[in-house]
Amino acid sequence: MKPSGNIAAALARGPLVLDGGLSNQLAAQGCDLSDELWTATLLTDGPEQIRAAHEAYVRAGAQVLTTSSYQATFEGFARRGVGPVRAAGYLARSVELAREAAEDTDRYVWVAASVGPYGAMLADGSEYRGRYGLTVRELVDFHRPRIRALAATGPDVLALETVPDVDEARALLRAADDCGVPVWLSYTVAGERTRAGQDLAAAFALAADNDQVIAVGVNCCEPVDADRAVELAAGETGKPVVVYPNSGEHWDSGARDWRGEVTFDPARAAAWCAAGARLVGGCCRVGPDLISRLSELAGPR
Repeated sequence: MKPSGNIAAALARGPLVLDGGLSNQLAAQGCDLSDELWTATLLTDGPEQIRAAHEAYVRAGAQVLTTSSYQATFEGFARRGVGPVRAAGYLARSVELAREAAEDTDRYVWVAASVGPYGAMLADGSEYRGRYGLTVRELVDFHRPRIRALAATGPDVLALETVPDVDEARALLRAADDCGVPVWLSYTVAGERTRAGQDLAAAFALAADNDQVIAVGVNCCEPVDADRAVELAAGETGKPVVVYPNSGEHWDSGARDWRGEVTFDPARAAAWCAAGARLVGGCCRVGPDLISRLSELAGPR
């Protein structure tokens, strides 16, 4: 019998293994992700590929699947001539595809609906800088429609992820308020600062008294930066920590290729969990092979 879908209760029992990067698995399947919608383009052009990528992570032992909605926004779809009704349908489909991928397993696999930052919609790398020149109110107005559309599909949790600065974190939490779905808040960081240069401890503290936030932490960062971030997140909030860094490689925009060595080491999970991590996985360039090794250490329960 599968356990309850209450993810907060599951975190109280011990760590859950997240999936890895959706984009690298889709690329490994031969998908073209050059469109501005990135992985979300396959919601319109190849949903079977998204489901197959999710299934690869389920086979690897992932207990939480993150949807293909990171770069899916009403504004982005509008640039493709897709109206708001169809766009909402594609957002819903991203959750459905993740649900379908777990149908044949006897484990409960939780679904995290991805809510990427404003910069992801711009598709210019500004999610790694933040400071878009928008007010918190303008960011709330941008995020709320997509959050409401995703929440209506019934995911287990909303992943407010790759957040580059405190202003956007504040806006995302306001936009998600009363949506009826728990959230995790995950910053992208460099050292002990957000990508916008703010103190990371203070950034985590923003979520300390928010009961809707079931976990706080980091993603899409260097594995070495995740070590200290887990300690800070746990210490500042007292909440479970979510951590899913990149492989450690770097994107060379000139060569349009990845450079450097893989420094993501699944063995790091032991220290992360000891420091308070309860959602542990990988982001860009962390594939099913690494998640399989991570699962062997953290293990489906």
